[in-house]
Amino acid sequence: MAQEQVMGGEDVQEVIGRAGSTVKDGVISSLKGINEIEAEIVTLVRNTVSNTLRATGEVATESIVISKDVVKGAIQASEEVGTGLILSTKSVAKGIIMGVSDVGGDVITVAGQTVKGAVKGAAEVGADVALVARRAVDGVIEASKEVGANAGEVAKSAVNGAIEAAGTIGNTAVRSVRDMLVGVVEGVKDIAGAALPKPRPAAQSAPIAEKPAPVEVTTKTRSRRGN
Repeated sequence: MAQEQVMGGEDVQEVIGRAGSTVKDGVISSLKGINEIEAEIVTLVRNTVSNTLRATGEVATESIVISKDVVKGAIQASEEVGTGLILSTKSVAKGIIMGVSDVGGDVITVAGQTVKGAVKGAAEVGADVALVARRAVDGVIEASKEVGANAGEVAKSAVNGAIEAAGTIGNTAVRSVRDMLVGVVEGVKDIAGAALPKPRPAAQSAPIAEKPAPVEVTTKTRSRRGN
């Protein structure tokens, strides 16, 4: 049997091409499923946040508290399942901002607190801090655009929150978060630089004492008489 034919005379290229199509269709189906899951998380978080804030009647004071609690709940969910933190972070952050916006809350302040909570939570469970920071920042920026908030100010607040949280973890975390967020907003390097501890100034060396001028020694020669 010729190498060009397999399984009842099918061409090898046809078999290979069909394998590629099968994988393509499967990946598309999975990605659609992921998009649906993310949309469901956004809706769940948005409704939960907005309904809770309406129930408390204290939008200004409770927005930050509720956002922290929601982020904590999402992280606990990922711990119990054993995965999903990276996937869910963006959707949770987006849902929080949209929920706060629905009731007229301060989305800029909440954006920073949301990202800060996500970064700290990621560190506690051993997740990739920089990647979680990027997903959270992307989520709050995307939400701010959809609700008509000032996306630039939201982005700055989010990046500040990420860098501040990373600063409590260590210098390596600050650098990795900074590198991941470069390009999100201008001035990320400056923000991260401010979070890094300043190098200690080099100890000033004690001034070197001036050597005393050498004493000039003169020798007198006695003149011989009669010369």
